[in-house]
Amino acid sequence: MDHLLEIDSVQLSFGERMILNNIYIQSKTGRITGILGRNGCGKSCLLKLVFGEIKTNEKSVCINGEKLFEEDRDPNDMRMLPQFNFLPKHLKVVQAFKFFDIDFETFSRLFPDFLDWRQFKIKHLSGGNIRIVETYLILKSKTKFSILDEPFSHLTPRNCEIFIDIMQQEKANKGIIITDHLHRYITQASDDLYVIKDCVSYKVDSADELKEYGYLRE
Repeated sequence: MDHLLEIDSVQLSFGERMILNNIYIQSKTGRITGILGRNGCGKSCLLKLVFGEIKTNEKSVCINGEKLFEEDRDPNDMRMLPQFNFLPKHLKVVQAFKFFDIDFETFSRLFPDFLDWRQFKIKHLSGGNIRIVETYLILKSKTKFSILDEPFSHLTPRNCEIFIDIMQQEKANKGIIITDHLHRYITQASDDLYVIKDCVSYKVDSADELKEYGYLRE
């Protein structure tokens, strides 16, 4: 079954400072939606708001036309990769895969070094390797939407390409929303692109439009 996530009429401010205003973004099963914007423009705040971690009365977040509320967030609807590490540090690598009901052997064929690290606790992995595990688990989760905040951070170019391939495969099962300051990977992976500028979201279809909105230089 195809699913549609719509984020509409979003307004968010901290005190007198407006962060987001007049935001509309949609994500569909079968498509990867990329969100771009300058540092500090509110991309991470928007994802946290969609996921229910930031509360505001000025928003509408719907899946298939049904409105979601912060207290009703369901992992079957969406899972999110935050910028910070979320796996408990005492957990072993293989235990994390069992918890998410994800096949470790398939993962290890893509990242063979982890065959030697399967019994390692998360705290004994490097930051980059923790990011690999966490990004993979969120992407492969049985959920309608995967939301990824800076999935390419701390990864090698080769591993970034592997994850883009995984996204292309997984989008058949779910909608995927990604944002990252490494815009080359976002534009490479995405079927739909939005840019946030001056608190407002704009749908863009080309690099020329990204230049018009001041995201890319001439």
